[in-house]
Amino acid sequence: MPHHSKIRSHFRKFAAALIMGAVSVYALPTPSQAQTLRIEATSSSLDWNAVALAKGHVFVAGPRWTGFTGPAVGILTKNKDVAPFPNIEWNAWKPGQDATQHFVSVNALHTAPDGTLWVVDTGTPSFGGTPVPGGAKLVRIDPATGHVLRLYSLGPTVAQTGSYVDDIRFNGRHAYLTDAGKAALIVLDLETGQARRVLENHASTRAQPARPIVMEDHVVENHPHQPLLVNVDPLEVSPDGKWLYFGPLEGPWSRVPTALLDDPSVSPEALAAAVKPWADLPPMGGSAMDADGTLYFTNLKENSLYRRDSSGQVSKVVSDPRLHWADAPALASDGRLWIPIAQLDRLPQFHQGQSLIRPPFLLISIDLKHD
Repeated sequence: MPHHSKIRSHFRKFAAALIMGAVSVYALPTPSQAQTLRIEATSSSLDWNAVALAKGHVFVAGPRWTGFTGPAVGILTKNKDVAPFPNIEWNAWKPGQDATQHFVSVNALHTAPDGTLWVVDTGTPSFGGTPVPGGAKLVRIDPATGHVLRLYSLGPTVAQTGSYVDDIRFNGRHAYLTDAGKAALIVLDLETGQARRVLENHASTRAQPARPIVMEDHVVENHPHQPLLVNVDPLEVSPDGKWLYFGPLEGPWSRVPTALLDDPSVSPEALAAAVKPWADLPPMGGSAMDADGTLYFTNLKENSLYRRDSSGQVSKVVSDPRLHWADAPALASDGRLWIPIAQLDRLPQFHQGQSLIRPPFLLISIDLKHD
């Protein structure tokens, strides 16, 4: 009857709307997000957690302990494949070989102010393991030629048993690194090559068990009933170079004057007293700061990218289910933010040996000018 056909028609429209609504919430970004977010490359062989842009090239990297077979450091080809960089030999380390001229396990890439590419090698083949002799190091490379310009060795007094040298930022003749394993900052004199550990096991560099990493409604666990705790991890230098901002992966962030970090005569007590709270930010995969002091960071729990402007105002840029453990981002000169999607919490190490990875791994860019 007409009445029943109207009911069926309305029901079909309602069901279609309901299904489409579910798809838009759980699978697809909104139209504005679709314009903002772009997949730049994919990989099934490299669980990339780092990206850097230099001299017109895109570089990616992933740590050895994930178990994937891609190169430790790669360059995107015109076909969006990943080729070993700077060459095959640097990426061909095997246990027992000399580690000084090979990548052991790379955790970070960063483009220095002079345009050179820096590779942070933790030197630890296994997650939470001990750095192999000569393995923990920084490698400065010409991104255009692949020529290795300088090696900075991080010896056993700097990269210690239990260390996980995590990321790097630059400020004049100094670089700062985080040790996410044995909570500390590392201050490197770029001219002399001397490195010092500071704020070791300080409250500002230690993960707080009360702030666990929650993803997909579960606490990420290193072992059964043992939450994964990552000590000081993200860091940024203020645009004027006067402050270093830093914190555990789980937050919160603190700040300390770089003038005190750079001076080896400053006592540990005086340096610790100068550390002040900066921002109560959530667990994040990584961050990037622009020339205006705006901090972009990936919110792990929400599969989102946020910004914190220089006044302290925090706002969401984009949320998308594909941004799952969106890791350390890199700002491009055209206003796009490149982000490697690592899915680290889905690795077997965090699920009693069962992989929950959903291939492929994505390399995404987001247009910050039109978000």
